[in-house]
Amino acid sequence: VQLVESGGGLVQPGGSLRLSCAASGFTFSSYGMRWYRQAPGKERELVATISSTGAITNYLDSVKGRFTMSRDNAKSTVFLQMNNLKPEDTAVYYCNRFPRLDYWGKGTLVTVSS
Repeated sequence: VQLVESGGGLVQPGGSLRLSCAASGFTFSSYGMRWYRQAPGKERELVATISSTGAITNYLDSVKGRFTMSRDNAKSTVFLQMNNLKPEDTAVYYCNRFPRLDYWGKGTLVTVSS
């Protein structure tokens, strides 16, 4: 199993980023997927969930209307489009399967700062 997150970086408040997560080692199209984040000194929290087909998504209240999760089953990849970023979105972002794997990728760091 492998989960490889990418697309993070430094962005000003109000800016946008698109995160990607390439998955391998399991039948990607059969599972829901989730994005999590962990801010410095805080617990990891669930940000977004997408069903196996992509038809259903759910979001953390604080990101609703700003973040959009999608997936490409042909490429075993999920995405997180993040718009109108705020300093409180600063965190390392991780993807994982649902049900969750014990394995975690390295994550990708998002820093929102002026």
